[in-house]
Amino acid sequence: MDSVEDGGLKAIASTCRGLKHLRVYPQGGGGGVSEEGLISISEGCPDLISILYFCRQMTNDAIVTMSTNCPLLESFRLATISPSLPDPTTNEPMDEGFGAIVRNCKYLRRLALSGLLTDRVFEYIGTFGKKLQRLSVAFAGGSDRGLQYVLRGCTNLFKLEIRDSPFGDEALLAGSERYESMRSLWMSDCNVTLQGCMALALRKRNRLIVEVIKKDEDQDQVESVYVYRAISGHRNDVPPFVTIL
Repeated sequence: MDSVEDGGLKAIASTCRGLKHLRVYPQGGGGGVSEEGLISISEGCPDLISILYFCRQMTNDAIVTMSTNCPLLESFRLATISPSLPDPTTNEPMDEGFGAIVRNCKYLRRLALSGLLTDRVFEYIGTFGKKLQRLSVAFAGGSDRGLQYVLRGCTNLFKLEIRDSPFGDEALLAGSERYESMRSLWMSDCNVTLQGCMALALRKRNRLIVEVIKKDEDQDQVESVYVYRAISGHRNDVPPFVTIL
């Protein structure tokens, strides 16, 4: 739990040099961990393979340091308590930090983004994240172009989860040729409309299923869309607010 604070992580870094996996969960209340704890872990545990890190704030420099000190990382998941915060020292987006992760960690398979992010970070991911298999995005991005970078560049991606982001129909349809080779796409609280989902369903191949969650019938915008492939066809146990297109 993050009640160990940065001091506890420093103790771990000084005694557990062979550490491979670390998960830091939020306990709530005061304290917590920050970029200082992440830097300490990266300096003391160079063989780290995966990290899940809930923190109160993070800087680009700390993530760059992590990527340099821990090049064997296969999974990097970061969650800040306020998910759209910029770098507290420079007030800049967190693009360069996550860009360093996909550039320097050549074995990266899983990535979860957090913090103020623009389309630039998705361009980095599409360019350098060639081995990326799972990507989670929340409260991030500037336009549909960002998601297009990922769908066109990350050729090994099989699971993509997006919520509370500005991506719309153009971004959804940009991956119509890719979804057949992926396990699933989940988009929630984005700018996707029913017309966009229907257009994807009309383009789909035989094994692709498009499910739409739309609880407000008066609005064109959908709450969530779930796209997946299934050899046996669509399921028959959907609740009333889910429509299979």
